[in-house]
This record gives sequence, structure tokens and C-alpha cells, in this order.
Amino acid sequence: MFVVTVEDSFSAAHYLAGHKGKCEKLHGHNYRVRVSAAEQTLDDQSMVIDFGILKNELKKILEKLDHSFLNEHKDFADGKPTAERIAYHIYCGLEKALPAVRITKVIVFETEKNSAVFYPD
Repeated sequence: MFVVTVEDSFSAAHYLAGHKGKCEKLHGHNYRVRVSAAEQTLDDQSMVIDFGILKNELKKILEKLDHSFLNEHKDFADGKPTAERIAYHIYCGLEKALPAVRITKVIVFETEKNSAVFYPD
């Protein structure tokens, strides 16, 4: 199995509706996102995917989240823009933009020590 991974970041504010704790209040994070794609075989250029293509598509998704209030995005309108759901949101965007690529993992770091991972089935 061949795996490539790219990383980028964005900053955003949110709150978690109904959460009993600090996160129910408006706050922000400098998120770091790591995305992996994998294939059993390489393409005719000996790649899983060109790093630049994967980075560009990730950047397009993150630009829509960067310096925003996540609760106002349609995917998080229920007031629960958790790291888990942000990872899934990013996965869905990449899957749509790159249908021929097998995205195998999306990690969203809310802090240096806390992250959530989405793996597709």
C-alpha cells in the first residue's frame, strides 16, 4: 500500500450548542488538518496522486472555513461543529473534488494535543 499525506491549517471560531462545558461558549482554534490518500499501485507517473493536486483541493475546502464562524456553515447549522464533523466535512469535499482518489484518513487537530480522525468505511 502506498500512502501520501499533505497538511494545511485554518483558523475559525465556533461554539458547541448544548455542550456542558467551556466549549459551549464562543471560542476559536488554529486548526491543523492532515489528509492521506492511498493506493495499492502507482499511476503512470509513479504516484498515488501529485502532492500539489491534493494540497490544492484541500486548500480550496479550508479557504471556505478559514476566519469564519463555523456555526454559520450549512453543514454545522445544528450548532455542533466538532472536530469529528469538520474532518468528515473535509473528507466529503475531497471525495467530491477528487473522485478517482482514495482518501483514507482526515485528521483535524483542534490543538497540538487534541485531534479527531475520520476514516471512510
